[in-house]
Amino acid sequence: MADLPDNPAVDPSGLLAEIERLKAELLEAKWQIAELEARADVDPLTDILNRRGFDRELLRSLAYVKRYGAPATLVLIDLDGFKAVNDSHGHATGDALLKAVARQLVSRVRASDIVARLGGDEFAVLLWNIDETRAVAKALELEEAIAAASGGEGGIAVGGSAGTVTLDGEKTPGQIVDAADKAMYARKRERRGL
Repeated sequence: MADLPDNPAVDPSGLLAEIERLKAELLEAKWQIAELEARADVDPLTDILNRRGFDRELLRSLAYVKRYGAPATLVLIDLDGFKAVNDSHGHATGDALLKAVARQLVSRVRASDIVARLGGDEFAVLLWNIDETRAVAKALELEEAIAAASGGEGGIAVGGSAGTVTLDGEKTPGQIVDAADKAMYARKRERRGL
């Protein structure tokens, strides 16, 4: 440390203590910023990824699929009859139902898979290392899990329509989501018998 000028007003031990205090404050602020950045990608209601977090993971997944050729599938799920639950039973009941659905989805996939709530009553699941046949079977299993989860919330039942699309590293995230959305709406029509 450089010699301090002879100035009785300058207390070197006080300056060192102040520097240490400021270092501790900076470290705490950095920790809080990292925590806030992580929470920005999580849906506060269901505690799974939100749309922002999902978009980031989908982009990363597409890059991985393109580079390594790993098989992956996007399952897009829309709840059937959810608006009626909110309208008839209130938003607290709807929120409880969304939480139950999120828990069911997370419990039915592997830790390496990704579950997100895109908004409202729409969920997405990214499944890794799965072929198309198994992905479609998994989507049907997730539909059944949603029906089971919703039946447990005060006997109020909703369904879920799941559309699948295999990730293709040559397509944009928007193209992948659009394809899954179309598959989901086709499934919704099929479930209605149209």
